[in-house]
Amino acid sequence: MSAIGGSAYGGKKVMVFGTFDLFHLGHENFLKQANKFGDFLFVVVARDKTVVKVKKALPKENQKIRLKKVGQNKLVDRAVLGNLGNKYAIIKKISPEVICLGYDQKYFVGDLEKELEKMGLLKTSVKKMNAYHPKKFKSSILKKKNIRVK
Repeated sequence: MSAIGGSAYGGKKVMVFGTFDLFHLGHENFLKQANKFGDFLFVVVARDKTVVKVKKALPKENQKIRLKKVGQNKLVDRAVLGNLGNKYAIIKKISPEVICLGYDQKYFVGDLEKELEKMGLLKTSVKKMNAYHPKKFKSSILKKKNIRVK
């Protein structure tokens, strides 16, 4: 098998990022939407330290549990933990044709298109996915209600 960005993955590569805390139907729908844009779905799960930096709180589930749950999803071809240093390094390594963002994703995306240009990934398109019942299926809401999910 070749390097992550190599031809071992064949077909059109799609990349998504997220915390995926308390994996729920909203996450599942996000992956379904993203999966339609290509042949290989690559998911980057945020590390606990990154979540604390961005959301000012630890996720309910640690990074190992979140990575395992995402990696077991039938829509996901490969799941990895994000980089603690350069958040864009994984994009360069994978060279996806499409990056799909969650409807509420705000962090590390402001300069995304500029960073893609710097990396020479001029053909990588960025798509924003639609919300799926955001008043019901959102990790922060589920945590407040103390709802357990699979």
